[in-house]
Amino acid sequence: MDWEGVWRVLFTLWYYHRGKTLGILLGLIFGLLTVTLGFWKALFIAFCIGVGFWVGKRLDEEGNFKKLLDRILKER
Repeated sequence: MDWEGVWRVLFTLWYYHRGKTLGILLGLIFGLLTVTLGFWKALFIAFCIGVGFWVGKRLDEEGNFKKLLDRILKER
């Protein structure tokens, strides 16, 4: 098996079709979790991943974790 060719194909897929490739991978992971754990547990894990992604994205944008927590948890 030519690993250089495999990596070239994977890189090309990621470069030109990033959204489709990511969607396929996420669908595969969710499907495997659903089969092994059940629908509700897999949905909970997907929710936790989504919240973690959102917090991480906000942290990347803000650059300061304390500032982010103050903004999220501020008294109204």
